[in-house]
Amino acid sequence: MSALIVVCLVIAAVIHLLPVPGILGAAWLERLYGSRIDDPDMLVMMRHRALMFGIVGGILIAAAIRSEWRGLAVVVGLVSAAGFLVIAGLVGGYGDKIRRVVIADVVAVVALVIAGAALIWG
Repeated sequence: MSALIVVCLVIAAVIHLLPVPGILGAAWLERLYGSRIDDPDMLVMMRHRALMFGIVGGILIAAAIRSEWRGLAVVVGLVSAAGFLVIAGLVGGYGDKIRRVVIADVVAVVALVIAGAALIWG
């Protein structure tokens, strides 16, 4: 059961770490999301978003190694991924790049639900 939990945590971690190169600037963010970022305020927010995803991904990786962190990591990852899905659903009308993020976050949520279930019932 522990191997299943580790695999699920790593899947969710990889999904959360994909946006981290956005920390490096607008060009990276524009490639990731397919939208121009001309406003300095938006650039600050999006680079910070990339940093936050790096932190969540790091927590998930650490929990794959340290079993005592797994419960917290599952909760943090679920809040992150499920929160994005709720926001995307409420806003709607997003483009193909965001649709790919939605699909990735569905995968992350499924992986984290499996990990959480394995932690509880395993």
